[in-house]
This record gives sequence, C-alpha cells and structure tokens, in this order.
Amino acid sequence: MQRLLSLLADGQYRSGSSLVASLGISSPLLRKSLDELRALGLSIESSRGRGYRISGGLDLLNDHSISTELASLNYDRIDVLKTVDSTNRVAQTHMSDGYRQVLVAAEYQGEGRGRRGRQWVSPYAANLYLSLGYRFKGGAASLQGLSLAVGLAVQQTLTSLGVTGVQLKWPNDLLLEKRKLGGVLIELAGDLSGECSVVVGVGLNVKMPGSVKSSIDQEWADLGKHMSGALTRSQLLIEIVRSLTQLLNEFEGKGFSEYAQHWQAVHAFQDHSVRLLMGHAEVEGICRGVDAQGEVLVEVEGKLNSYPAGEISLRGVSSAS
Repeated sequence: MQRLLSLLADGQYRSGSSLVASLGISSPLLRKSLDELRALGLSIESSRGRGYRISGGLDLLNDHSISTELASLNYDRIDVLKTVDSTNRVAQTHMSDGYRQVLVAAEYQGEGRGRRGRQWVSPYAANLYLSLGYRFKGGAASLQGLSLAVGLAVQQTLTSLGVTGVQLKWPNDLLLEKRKLGGVLIELAGDLSGECSVVVGVGLNVKMPGSVKSSIDQEWADLGKHMSGALTRSQLLIEIVRSLTQLLNEFEGKGFSEYAQHWQAVHAFQDHSVRLLMGHAEVEGICRGVDAQGEVLVEVEGKLNSYPAGEISLRGVSSAS
C-alpha cells in the first residue's frame, strides 16, 4: 500500500496498466488496494483513459525531517507512524515502558478519540494526529488547566504562522470561523501528589478530503486556504511540538494562572450567553472566562459560579457551537 501511495502522492493521473507494472501486481489486486486507500479516507478519482489519482495529492509526514528538527528537545522516542489505532494509546504504552518524554504522530488513526469518548474522524495524510508523553514530578493536582494551556499554545503557534482568527472554546476545542478546527485530549496516569505521566493528544484539521465530510456530525473547519501553501504538515507539526514542549517544561512551575488572561483573550464565548450541559441538568448564563484552575465562570442571575471540565459541555445560546 505504501508503494501505491508514493506513486499517487503527486496528485497526477496514473494509468491502471502503469500502476500494475510498477507494483508487480494484478489488476484485481490493484482495485482492492485502491479500495483500501478509500477506506482510509483518501479521495481516489478514476477517469477512463487517464487512470487514477489522489485528488489534490498527498503531503506525507517526513519522519527524518521531524526527528532531525526536534532532536534538541531531548525526546526519548519519536514515532512517526503510518496507521495506528490511537496516538494517545501508543504514547501511553511508551510511558508505561519507562520512557520520560515521547512523541507519537501518525498519518491515520483508526480509533482516534475526542473528549467524552467521541470519535475523531482521522483520514489518511490529511490532518495532524499527535500525542506527547511527559512526566511531571508534582502530581496530577498540579496540572489543573493544562488542557486549556495546550489549546492556547496551539492557537498561538497557528497565529505565529499567519493563520488568523483561531479561537478557543472551553475546555479543549480550537475553532476557526466558529467551526471546529481541532481538539485536545489529555490523559493522566500516576499519583495525585507524586510523579505522574501525562499524554497530551492533539488533533488538527489541515486539509480535510471531501470523501469524509458526510461522516462528521458537526460544523468543522480546516486550515486549507488559511495556511501558506509552502508550509508542509511536517513543518506545522514541528512548530506545534516545539511550542507544546516549552509549555510542558514550564507549566508545573507556573500553573494555569499564568495563562488564564491570554486564554480568555481568544475565548470564542467570552462574555457571551452560554448553556452548560451537565447530563440531564442545564445551566444558562453569561460566560465570564475561567479561573486560575481553568474552571469556567458563568454568571447566573448576578451570581458568578465556577464549573470544572469533567462531563460538562458548553454551548452558545444563539448557535449550535
């Protein structure tokens, strides 16, 4: 499959006969391989007399470039995988095996997850799926608000790369033009007060293929036209990992309070009417940002209340965000 991908990665048509000859396979096996690529979310176009192509081509991750550019960050292990069930799961396994700092990225996730167990649609070589594993000495109690700070670091990285208008939605979504651009999923293991390991998962829509649009059940955005065409997915990943590594190196000593004001400045629902959905309960009020622990502040009938992330979802009153 990888050889077939490399032949089609430039987005140009290749005749079936030339693909069969180059790969040394039969025509039925070629058709089966193309169907397998379609199952990964790739837009394979066919044209009589011209053959097959991947619409728009592919911007594959460059594992050598990624490892070289990030060498100074002292990761114990860097994995750039083709397909995986979940980058978070692989990173968790590495941390359980004793690594102290790991990076796992993949072209495709078969079981990518968002918050509250929701599926994260992960077509092949279209977006970014990455997880950082990191050890903290102060325990899970010192990491309140980390997911918000991670979202802020990604937002600031995109802004530095010329992508304007990226906002945050409490607790861990990135929005572009009020539509979901990406998300953060953090998983902890270890002691509340002693050493613990953290896996920070980030999913970011870069160039979503048309073939998967119908499988996404909410409004979404990708970087597409907003990102310089000269910037590759590998370069984008490198810059995001650099920013996140700096954040992880500093967060335990600073805490979320150092980031709260900057986070609120790019919160899409700051001082807006919102609803908090908590199981069968619902609270409506004005969002007044977050506190030093990253809990959302909602003014209800003149009283300011705080709510932790947990199993709570925030929605705009006047939209389906």
